[in-house]
Amino acid sequence: MKEPNAMSKQTQAISDDVGQLAEDARALVTATANDAKAKVGEARQHLASAAESGKALCGRVRDQAIEGGKVADKAVRGHPYQAIGIAFGVGALIGDLLARRYSHNGD
Repeated sequence: MKEPNAMSKQTQAISDDVGQLAEDARALVTATANDAKAKVGEARQHLASAAESGKALCGRVRDQAIEGGKVADKAVRGHPYQAIGIAFGVGALIGDLLARRYSHNGD
């Protein structure tokens, strides 16, 4: 099955960015570990918590995107002509809406 598509590449890019953010947050926490000020300690804890939450959220979004892709793939493979018809209809609708928008803007 061909998994790497535009959606999975974007999801991977977001995942990489969140991972880099988490690494940067850990580096900041480590660099300021000896700072005794209460505000810095509180900020460090908040940043570390936010980084971990972001990483967990990214993982859940990635898993949902993969699962949605699998479901869509299964539906399209099960009903290819209906999928083509729906895609054509949606494309025609979007094309009509864009044509109307641009024709009204030209007035």
